[in-house]
Amino acid sequence: MRALVTVASRHNATLEIGEVVADTIREHGIECDLIVPEDVTSVAEYDVVIVGSAIYTGRWLPEARELVERLTAELQTKTVWLFSSGLADAPAKGSNRPAETHERMIASGAVAHRHFSGRLDLNVLNFAERAIIAAARGKQGDRRDMDAVREWARSIVAHVQQTAGA
Repeated sequence: MRALVTVASRHNATLEIGEVVADTIREHGIECDLIVPEDVTSVAEYDVVIVGSAIYTGRWLPEARELVERLTAELQTKTVWLFSSGLADAPAKGSNRPAETHERMIASGAVAHRHFSGRLDLNVLNFAERAIIAAARGKQGDRRDMDAVREWARSIVAHVQQTAGA
């Protein structure tokens, strides 16, 4: 069995979540690659695909959206999970564009979508990003719960193993 974790991340916080997912999957004996979306040309060689993206202004980054759009036909033949990471502990009602998330899930045939809280490090942001965060009164800090990420990755492994054994 082979898995792919592909993550669009602007300042590496979401990529680090993807690394934890990939490492957890590997710990359970599944071969797992971690590749940025713009470098993924096909998912044909994978059984499981996990697509993640940071959330900016309520939307996935273009690289992740474009990957799902570009590889829709292939993704529909795989076991797919989606995840998002943003500053909110949970997406506020009307945020993270629920219709877009639903469309991505349908397009990819995803089993589920999971939102994780993110990290805000003002030191890595450019001027425009800092201005947006200031206007939104964003609070600096790391709110990622890597134990929850590991648990989610383990649930993916359990699902895949159960499905493979069925």
